[in-house]
Amino acid sequence: MDLENAQVQMRKGILEYCILHIISRGEIYASEILYELINAKIMVVEGTLYPLLTRLKNSGLLDYKWVESTSGPPRKYYVLTETGQLFLDNLNNTWDELSESVTTIISKK
Repeated sequence: MDLENAQVQMRKGILEYCILHIISRGEIYASEILYELINAKIMVVEGTLYPLLTRLKNSGLLDYKWVESTSGPPRKYYVLTETGQLFLDNLNNTWDELSESVTTIISKK
């Protein structure tokens, strides 16, 4: 088994959840999302974020608005929709259950 591939798959499995959680804090620009994901070592490839944001928007979980910038072109700021917030609430419950289950398993000697 390839360790690096297993690690990548684990990160991919929680990437959407992390993105939704970051956006749930309020309007946010894509580069700020990317910065937080990279600093948390969840994502290291920039090209992964934009297709995910598009897919989440097309699923009705995100919306965006254009905001004029004083230092360049307008910026797209993302926000959760009401549907996105409900989806995230359900994912939070799933995460709590999953985290507890994994902790139970890995804490046994």
